[in-house]
Amino acid sequence: MKKTQLPSKREIVPTSTDAAAKARTVFTDDFKRKAVLRMRAGGQTVTDLAAELGVRRKLLYEWAKKFDEQSPGEAFRSPGRPQAGELSEVEQLRRDLANAREELAILKKLDAYLTRQKK
Repeated sequence: MKKTQLPSKREIVPTSTDAAAKARTVFTDDFKRKAVLRMRAGGQTVTDLAAELGVRRKLLYEWAKKFDEQSPGEAFRSPGRPQAGELSEVEQLRRDLANAREELAILKKLDAYLTRQKK
């Protein structure tokens, strides 16, 4: 019986030049607030609104939940690291210290490498 070789993944799924990762879309606070208000107005279904705005339906519900949990004048905050301007002085100093420690470790490794090269 003759063995047949299975096609490789590259042969099955052709790679395209357009396969580059899409840039992440960032929505403004004003856009999010207006979208939540339109969703709650009930003029159209959430699915239709999401399609019109070009966002996922679940994202509208997440924005509505955040809108309910926050105080009225507060800006929408997405999860992740806060902007540099919003960091406290202690947090900024801790970040600078971590960067300095990393640079020091790199310099120590370079020194050890150069010392070995001299011998």
